[in-house]
Amino acid sequence: MRNPNFTPDALSIRGVILDWAGTAVDFGSRAPVEAFVSAFAGLDIHISTADARGPMGRAKRDHLAAVFELPHVAAQWKQRYGREPTVADVDAVYGAFVPAQMAVLADFAKPIPGVVATIASWRAQGIRIGSTTGYTAAMLDVVAAAAARQGYAPDARVAGDQVPAGRPAPWMTWLNLQTLGIWPPAAVVKIGDTPADVAEGRNAGAWTVALTSCGNEVGLSEAEFDALDASARAQVLATAREILLRAGAHYIAESWADMPAIFVDINARLAAGERP
Repeated sequence: MRNPNFTPDALSIRGVILDWAGTAVDFGSRAPVEAFVSAFAGLDIHISTADARGPMGRAKRDHLAAVFELPHVAAQWKQRYGREPTVADVDAVYGAFVPAQMAVLADFAKPIPGVVATIASWRAQGIRIGSTTGYTAAMLDVVAAAAARQGYAPDARVAGDQVPAGRPAPWMTWLNLQTLGIWPPAAVVKIGDTPADVAEGRNAGAWTVALTSCGNEVGLSEAEFDALDASARAQVLATAREILLRAGAHYIAESWADMPAIFVDINARLAAGERP
C-alpha cells in the first residue's frame, strides 16, 4: 500500500506551516520590534515601532536593511554620520540587534490563545505541523525551547539562515514539507500574520491564512488589544485585514477560533478539485 501522504488525488489538508512571532507565540509580535528600536537607538538613530514593523516577517538582516532604506531613517543617518549608510553600517546595526534580540526572546514565547488546543486537534486528524520564521536558527532555538515548556512544539522548524533565502521565497516552507514528508503543497496551509508570510505561502503553492488580532499588523499585546473599545477594535482589525488581503491571503482569521471553519472550507474546496 502506498503512503497516503504521497497520493496526489483526493486531497485534504495534510500539513500546516506556522509562523512563530505574532502567529503561534508572542501576541502582537513584540520581541523583534523592541530589539530593532534598541539596536538603532544605540547608534543614535531613532525609529518608530511602525518603522520596525514594516518589513516584519522577512529574515532579520533583510528586515534591518529594509528599515535603512526608509527615507527618514537614511536622512537621520546622513545627518548624524555625514554620509549615506553602507553595507558595513547595516552589519554594525545588525551586530547590535542580535544580542538585543537574543536577550528578550524567551520572554516573548508564550503561545497565543487557541494554538495548543487547535494543534492537538489537527494532530488527532493526522495533520503534521511545521514552522518557519524570520529569526535565525540560533534565535529560533531559544524561542522554541521556551515555547515547548509552555505546550507548543511543532514537528519541524526552519529558520531563514537555513535556506538560500528567507521570505518571500518558498524555501523554508518547502524544506518543512521535505522534512515532514508531505506533498503536494496544495494539501498544505501556511499560517502567518504578515504580507511576507502570505507571499511565502503563495510562492510555495500552499493555501494561506493570515491572522489579524494577534499579529504584526495590529501590533498590540493581548492586554492592549482586549482593552480596546468596540470601535477601535473594529478599526485596527479592518486595517490589518485590508493589508493582508492586498498581500494575497486566501483567508483572514481574526483569531485562532476561526481556524476550524476555515479548514472545513479548504477541505471542501480541495475535495471539489480546487487548488490554491
